[in-house]
Amino acid sequence: MQTICLYFQVHQPFRLKSYRFFDIGNDHYYYDDYTNESILNKVATNCYLPTNQLLLKLIKQQKGDFKITFSISGVAIEQFKLYAPEVLSSFRELAQTGMVEFLAETYSHSLVALKDSDEFIRQVKKHADLIEENFGIRPGVFRNTELIYSNQIGNMVANMGYKTMLTEGAPHILNWRSPDYLYHGETEVSLNLLLKNYKLSDDIAFRFGDMEWSEWPLSPKKYVRWLLEKDQSQVINLFMDYETFGEHQEKHTGIFNFLKNFPVEALKTQLIRFTTPSEISKKLKPVAPLNVKHPISWADEERDLTAWLGNEMQQEAFNKLYSHLPEINNCDDPLILKDWELLQCSDHFYYMCTKFNEDGDVHAYFNPYSSPYKAFINYMNILNDFSLRLASLSKKQETDNFLNELITQLTKKELDLDKIESELDNFRKNLVFNKNYQSA
Repeated sequence: MQTICLYFQVHQPFRLKSYRFFDIGNDHYYYDDYTNESILNKVATNCYLPTNQLLLKLIKQQKGDFKITFSISGVAIEQFKLYAPEVLSSFRELAQTGMVEFLAETYSHSLVALKDSDEFIRQVKKHADLIEENFGIRPGVFRNTELIYSNQIGNMVANMGYKTMLTEGAPHILNWRSPDYLYHGETEVSLNLLLKNYKLSDDIAFRFGDMEWSEWPLSPKKYVRWLLEKDQSQVINLFMDYETFGEHQEKHTGIFNFLKNFPVEALKTQLIRFTTPSEISKKLKPVAPLNVKHPISWADEERDLTAWLGNEMQQEAFNKLYSHLPEINNCDDPLILKDWELLQCSDHFYYMCTKFNEDGDVHAYFNPYSSPYKAFINYMNILNDFSLRLASLSKKQETDNFLNELITQLTKKELDLDKIESELDNFRKNLVFNKNYQSA
């Protein structure tokens, strides 16, 4: 029996408006509301709503045999609430079937795991709370932003109590081994690792509509045959962006017909079953440890961090952002804290990528800026304004703290004076009493 784990990532960043140097210090609102609403409604119409409806129908038809998994970022859920509440309702309807698992991730879809453990833990907890609030189930499996994983990150995830985590089946960490098995962490043996089969995943996510692809057109029967040919596998993990359906691969490519018929063809063989990460972790035993000294991700041929932190612009922006952590930890201003969350989205750093050749097409597709340099300048202008606001708040807090301390000291001295005055009154009364007593 071939086990399939079908997982979808759902994420939309809050895109930034064009922010000029002269706006610094004058304009503290950073977001392009029109673009954000337009894009979300477009993706909702093309992808989220029709795909959710299709999956709901499949789940009901297959009566417990078809299961899927989602990871929905906190900032995506915020946009659903703002611009398309019907999308959130449709995800809740999927959750009510009991055939859908929702994963934990960072609330802001951020790269914070590379920088600060406390902020990482805070974001993961906030996201888990949000998932439980909206879908009634607290996540038990973790998926880090961009599938980024390392031994160190695995330790943090395990220390938070998670027993299973998803990551990339990067060839350079597997060597001769297959991604189609359950592994465990090198230093955290209690943490099970599910690895993406990027070849079979990308056949749908990236190559499906490519008429120059040697395997085009990809039919459900052909794809099921490929799955069955991997008869020595424990589990085949098909991980992809949810926007694959109707957005990255448009409706005219036949992607919805593929999704509609693929599970039916697979289950018809009686040799394939669909399951969730939690079920896999309970049923299967890891075959070996996975040693990942340097972080891996899903992106590009290298499967490393260079898509987000590969050049000096990205590193400068990333380091400047997180240099504010000490101030943020002492901040209670809700507007600044909200901006802090939204400015951490990994997308902002992805837009600054300067890779070209084969990887460049992917980066160009996702990038709303005409160049990575414009993305960098725009982000840094905003970050400079954010820095000024933090500094101003810190000065105000210092002044407030000074005044509060001064008031405390004055209050203490006033109480001391009252005590002395009371003692003097008692002394005067005793003095008068004694004088009167002696006269008598």
